[in-house]
Amino acid sequence: MIDARPVGYVIGLLVAALGLTMVGPLVADLASGNGHWRVFLVSSVLTVLCGGMTALACANGTTGSMTLRQTFLLTSLVWLALPTFGALPFVIGATQSSVTDAMFEAMSGITTTGATVLTGLDTLPRGLLLWRGILQWLGGIGIIVMAMVFLPELKVGGMQVFRSEAFETMGKILPRAAEIASNISTIYVAMTFVCALAYVGTGMTPFDAMVHAMTTISTGGFANTDASFGAYGGGAHYVGTAFMFLAACPFIRYVQLLGGSATPFWRDAQIRAFLGTIIVCVTAIALYIAARSHGLTEIAFREALFNVVSIMSGTGYASADYMLWGPFAVMMFFFIGLIGGCAGSTACSVKIFRYQILFASIRAQIRQLHAPHGVFLPRYDGRPIAEDVLNSVMAFFVVFILSVGLVSVALSLTGLDFITSVSGAATALANVGPGLGSEIGPAGNFAGLNTTAKWIITISMFIGRLELMVVLVLLTAKFWRS
Repeated sequence: MIDARPVGYVIGLLVAALGLTMVGPLVADLASGNGHWRVFLVSSVLTVLCGGMTALACANGTTGSMTLRQTFLLTSLVWLALPTFGALPFVIGATQSSVTDAMFEAMSGITTTGATVLTGLDTLPRGLLLWRGILQWLGGIGIIVMAMVFLPELKVGGMQVFRSEAFETMGKILPRAAEIASNISTIYVAMTFVCALAYVGTGMTPFDAMVHAMTTISTGGFANTDASFGAYGGGAHYVGTAFMFLAACPFIRYVQLLGGSATPFWRDAQIRAFLGTIIVCVTAIALYIAARSHGLTEIAFREALFNVVSIMSGTGYASADYMLWGPFAVMMFFFIGLIGGCAGSTACSVKIFRYQILFASIRAQIRQLHAPHGVFLPRYDGRPIAEDVLNSVMAFFVVFILSVGLVSVALSLTGLDFITSVSGAATALANVGPGLGSEIGPAGNFAGLNTTAKWIITISMFIGRLELMVVLVLLTAKFWRS
């Protein structure tokens, strides 16, 4: 049997820490003069007590390092425990959400998906709006640590190619994770602060600027209004675009920049591919809009730029209803959402490096067909790709495609139409946010879905955040055998 005490200890501490962060929304509601602060007081006390008691109960089983199986278990359970307690303010708060809607909103927040079931955001208490931003902000830094420390160790989806970038952990995952998180936290906080100041400079209120800075840097996409970024002017769109792009780049490069080495950032194959893809997609959509509207205007370019970066980074903000832009733009946004940003960032979806490895493998196979007796190795960033990395990436693509298909079928069985089912499955597993269609598209939300569909999407967001393979490992009988 697996000794779950080290896992319970870490999860207990994280849950207790989550409870302490509820003090922020409590203060926000007190400052606003509404009585909603009591919701966060109750939620905070319950969360801190449950987390603290769990940590105390498991403290006698802590060790200096974790086994591989314990790490798999920790990586999975932490993304279940945090949304469970993060849902409390939605259940007992102003929204009085059902357990289904509360879990959906909290899971969407902590996984930085950005899909929402809440309406009337403009009239919600400030504490709840801030809580949505905090959930995504905490999830964003959690994603970075998971991608840089845990997934390379677990050899998930080809992430082991970044093991050296994440400072070789040598099996001592938790102590090393703390060191990496310490370096990145400073950068993460600083970027959030600068982003908030930039938003204030565009005319946002300090409160809106703070919340949107948290959901921008985490590439989460929760907004304070039902109109998302359509409620703000062009200046906010350009600021958001810049910081969404920066947040979708590997944070280890920022650590190196602070260390005085700028070369790795400019030479990073992921960043170059990510930027190049954005340029191509923005150009194509902007020209398409220009052709339909008889001219390329600044507004057309800005909306193409903002929405492409938002969807490709997995943020999910919308400044316009691109469902009205025509079928080409709609299909472009669907596939852009399946690309994603860079590994080691807060970005979601498949990630650009996996496509680079896939194309490198295809090129090697084509060259092999032209010269059967030659030896052609697929390369990534100038280095030969290890066989285990290649196999891991290919397995990820297969599992991802199959998962989208299975979730689409499951959603269709709940009565959803084809476009809603497929786009809902894709956006949940890729943690992007908006889907396609009139109901869950950029101008809508997920509130109208039935209870079964909401739970399917909630589970899919959880599976997608764990890069699929971690969950599959937990479902095997071999994992649980002693």
